[in-house]
Amino acid sequence: MSPNKQTDRQEEGIDIPYERIDPETLRAMIGEFVSREWADLSDAGCTLEGKIGQVMQQLEEKRAKVVYDLKTETWNIVVCS
Repeated sequence: MSPNKQTDRQEEGIDIPYERIDPETLRAMIGEFVSREWADLSDAGCTLEGKIGQVMQQLEEKRAKVVYDLKTETWNIVVCS
């Protein structure tokens, strides 16, 4: 690959420390994420509040993180590898 080709690659996203997000905004983000990712919560026997708590715990334990995608200007919560 030529050196110029490397400049074509754009950073896909940046990590946003959850601690820097306003608590009300973070809760709304997690609620939207849970609703989007686990559409059938009632089938799984989970409540929305329970899932929000699980995701928050994963963020606190650094098992998940908030990522902002610069290309699409969207955010997501992803599992840390």
